Amino acid sequence: MNSVLLDPVEHHDLRVIVDRGAPWGDAINQIPVLPTEFEAVQRDYPIVFRRDADGTFEAVALLGLDPGENLFLEGDRWTARHIPGLLARGPFSVGLHDRGDGEREPMVHVDLDDPRVSRRHGEPLFKPHGGATQLLDRLTDILLGIHIGHAAQAPMFAAFAEAGLIESVRLEIQLDETVRYDLVDFFTIGVAALGRLDGPALERLNGAGFLALAFHVAASLGNIERLIALKNRKRASG
Repeated sequence: MNSVLLDPVEHHDLRVIVDRGAPWGDAINQIPVLPTEFEAVQRDYPIVFRRDADGTFEAVALLGLDPGENLFLEGDRWTARHIPGLLARGPFSVGLHDRGDGEREPMVHVDLDDPRVSRRHGEPLFKPHGGATQLLDRLTDILLGIHIGHAAQAPMFAAFAEAGLIESVRLEIQLDETVRYDLVDFFTIGVAALGRLDGPALERLNGAGFLALAFHVAASLGNIERLIALKNRKRASG
């Protein structure tokens, strides 16, 4: 990796290949998602939580049932409305830079070693006479959402835990008499627990901006049926 600060002078002719597909890392069955995109994610994908060895939670969108399977990817075409930010950002990331007044601000970085980055192929990042293209503006918005989402993640999970909303979930998916998926070690927002919240708890969650996120997660599990339909269509097509 060769991640550097994106510079409009040094990188004035830089381009990025925006194709989707397995060669660009899209053939995965789950991807971490951040609170800033829950509203968009829950329209297409199931959102579940997983917990690492030290007990830290993260949210993931389920894209497929088998390893390396993305049911929303058809060749080089992504069929869902929203591409999760950590995939949509491509070879770009956010780094904090000192502004000179003791404060640090997020700035766009680009991995010059990434095969999607070119000076000959792909979509331009800067206009011929200066200024960002619409593509770079969109990527900047995605990166800002990632940056804000990372900061919100720990407080969100702490608030969910304090309110008693996080519960384990076992997703049992039966495709036919012989094909079954048993997805364990995941967590979700308990619908019954949401219904039991009292006024002060609701006020705390809503005031912090987390109540709507809890409802997005709970509602997203309805997309399991969509995963099943996509999987059955894939199996039927051979």
